[in-house]
Formats: sequence, C-alpha cells, structure tokens
Amino acid sequence: MARPQMLKLPEVLEEIDMSRAAFYRMRARGKAPKLIKLPNGQIRCRRSDLDAWWAEHEIAA
Repeated sequence: MARPQMLKLPEVLEEIDMSRAAFYRMRARGKAPKLIKLPNGQIRCRRSDLDAWWAEHEIAA
C-alpha cells in the first residue's frame, strides 16, 4: 500500500504563493489546508488535503 505524499510547510507555502505569517493568520481563522504535526514537532500537509483545499477554493471563486 502506497503512503500518502506528505509536503513540508515551505513546499505548501511555495505552492499557494503565500508568506508564512499570512498562512498562519489564515490558519487561525480556520481557512488553511489541514496540517499534521509529527511527534518530532515538524508540520506536514497531505497532498490530498492540499488538493481538496484547492478544489474548495476554486468552487468558492
């Protein structure tokens, strides 16, 4: 079984073309893609969660 692709936060920020500060403001409002905090404290985003977030915002636009 294939593991889901996990993106690092800088990769997510580059793809959505957003600064870290703006991303965390959006996250505080509950509007950011779903993130996962790993046991070592690093942040990841599943590719499927980011794609779903993109799709949600394409419809809203």
